[in-house]
Amino acid sequence: MIDQLSRPRRNRRNAVVRGFHRETWLGPEHFVYPLFVHDRTDVGDVPIVSMPGCSRLSFDGLLTEVEGARADGIGAVVLFPAVADALKTRDAAEAFNPQGLIPRAVRALKAKFPGLVVITDVALDPYNADGHDGLVADDGRILNDETIAVLCKQAVCHAEAGADIVSPSDMMDGRVQALREALDARGHTEVGILSYTAKYASGFYGPFREALDSAPRFGDKKTYQMDPANAREALREVELDEAEGADIVMVKPAGPFLDIIRRLREHTTLPIAAYQVSGEYAMLKAASQNGWLDERRVVLESLLGIRRAGADVIFTYYARQAARWLAEGVKP
Repeated sequence: MIDQLSRPRRNRRNAVVRGFHRETWLGPEHFVYPLFVHDRTDVGDVPIVSMPGCSRLSFDGLLTEVEGARADGIGAVVLFPAVADALKTRDAAEAFNPQGLIPRAVRALKAKFPGLVVITDVALDPYNADGHDGLVADDGRILNDETIAVLCKQAVCHAEAGADIVSPSDMMDGRVQALREALDARGHTEVGILSYTAKYASGFYGPFREALDSAPRFGDKKTYQMDPANAREALREVELDEAEGADIVMVKPAGPFLDIIRRLREHTTLPIAAYQVSGEYAMLKAASQNGWLDERRVVLESLLGIRRAGADVIFTYYARQAARWLAEGVKP
């Protein structure tokens, strides 16, 4: 005989009652929209084959896309540069050129959309002839402290262009404190730091590297990005980033590392961001386009899962579509 006192289904009987007990909610205010930008004059927007629906955007395309995103309720974007090969050097000096691609894009966005929160990526791989997030020694080692000196110049350059938040994704040791000190010394005390705290050496980044042509020219990134087998290490990283002055911490990728999001949520009071990366997007798109999955349902379910794990902020290429589906009253 079923215990008549224990019937959880009573709280699932209809939408109103289910709403009483809904523990996690999802809205466009949780989304950051990642955008790729180029400054070639011979082409407009360039579709990214492995990321259907995403493009390397011209400046006109960038402004049009952000205008649409704002109309969909998206309040924040993060910018990634597709830099010409001629500008990629071993010292990555283009990373802190005040007339470079990202500073010009930031100024254009802030001029047209003053209330938009603009986040910039702080790392050297788009500008580095070697394709690594840090400077490379002659023997192939990734140089930590020398890289940080360049990252500080890059962050200050972005702040002076009008960036609201700089987001170091390089995984060099000690860079959060160095960036905070460099920003504060130039009067940018209100510019936030969103640190890629637990960025794993993942196989899910492939389409992103195609989009920016930023794959490493040799070796891999395992000496600075985290081992996917490790969880406790993420707690050490978040303690360091919090002590160094991070305002928001990041887990990347999101879907395969929901347990890490949860562990960090239980370990810090800082806001937590999670990046639903290019490979996650590409899988959902491919399966949906083949008719194997209901795209709207699985996308919203995946985003809700990231929120349920403990993320306050989600970087997702689905930001606009998800925002529109939610506006239509769709429940994940």
